[in-house]
Amino acid sequence: MGLRYKLLYLVLDGAADRLSDPETTLEKASKPGLDKIAKYGLCGAMYTVGKGIAPESDEAVISLLGYDPHEVYTGRGPIEAVGAGLSLREGYEIAFRANFATIDPSSYRIIDRRVGRSLTSEEARQLAEALDNLDLGAYGGYARVKATIGHRAVVIIGSRTHRLSPMVENNDPAYERKGLISVAAKEFQPFLKEVKPLDNTVEARITAELANLFTRKAVEILDKHPVNEERRRKGLLPANAIVLRDAGGSIPKATPLNTKYNCRFAVLAEMPVEIGIGRIFGADTIVLPPPTGDPRRDYEERLDATLKAISKHDIVYVHLKGPDEPGHDGDFELKKKRIEEIDKYFVQPLLENRPSRLAIIVTADHATPPSVKSHTDDPVPVVFNAEGVAPDEVDAFTEKKCYRGRLGVYEHGWQLLPDIYRRFLAE
Repeated sequence: MGLRYKLLYLVLDGAADRLSDPETTLEKASKPGLDKIAKYGLCGAMYTVGKGIAPESDEAVISLLGYDPHEVYTGRGPIEAVGAGLSLREGYEIAFRANFATIDPSSYRIIDRRVGRSLTSEEARQLAEALDNLDLGAYGGYARVKATIGHRAVVIIGSRTHRLSPMVENNDPAYERKGLISVAAKEFQPFLKEVKPLDNTVEARITAELANLFTRKAVEILDKHPVNEERRRKGLLPANAIVLRDAGGSIPKATPLNTKYNCRFAVLAEMPVEIGIGRIFGADTIVLPPPTGDPRRDYEERLDATLKAISKHDIVYVHLKGPDEPGHDGDFELKKKRIEEIDKYFVQPLLENRPSRLAIIVTADHATPPSVKSHTDDPVPVVFNAEGVAPDEVDAFTEKKCYRGRLGVYEHGWQLLPDIYRRFLAE
């Protein structure tokens, strides 16, 4: 199980912008640590899933770990469920990724799909408990609900008596179902959609009916819940609905990471989707605490966990969330600040305390340009930095500069880690 180097695989969620943007957040950010890694490394670019695919984080991360998501992907819902510590009774339970949302209960018009990002994890936990084990009143149906972080949750629709199918639409109008993958809708009406079957099977029809029953019952319960009454008193949006998307009915099956790379592999993550991927693909999965809002404390904590993991493992994948949300919100300055915080409190101290023979990959799981406010299919920058590996001419970690680096452009994210492993890590 010997490798020439240990490897830190650092992924900055949504850090990239568009190559065509006049100026990107990576270009504007002050990030001496990341730029140093690029200056003394080999740089390139990568389409994290493929050209023309604006990936969601789950399929992007699966790809970054070296798996073709088209071969192993079973939907976002099961991954989030595993990340939240839930099991799935395959054939009789369908897992959905879910958000608490704010709607007009009389018309089902969506006021805010994420409750203004103001819902606390504790509030969400209480709301989820009010819905957990809900009897749906048909087909032996029931719902299991678990809150995760902030406005996010997992909903499992099950039946005690009937087989179910993941081939159903989302009730979230912002995302359209394309097989087992959801893609951002270019235009949509801001109303909760009726869940409809995507194929002409009894299983899909029953699943859609149960999901719609859950949606209606959830609104009735949540709208009057004491948490929401208190939020209204404080002038905050109520979390009085749940939007569902990304149904899946089985757990992905693939060669475990430890076996694939013949080494001890760890995944460090804070969000349920990355936690779920780590667990499903057989890594030693280390759950990071949710961010506190204090970047110095949060990144010092993450760096400490990273260095401990490196001492015990050969490859350590670390996923840092910071830049993605301000990209979705179109906030260029805040996204720039988030990148600068990662550099100041994680990357620079890492370089100061870098263990010997530690190689580093830095990249992003996708682009989330503030100019677009959603994920795009643009290539993301990549750098590989290791002692004894001659650098190229690139002097900064930016989209345009890395694109011209000597690593070249990877057409698919699943090519990156196996290529680096073969060329630089394997004895």
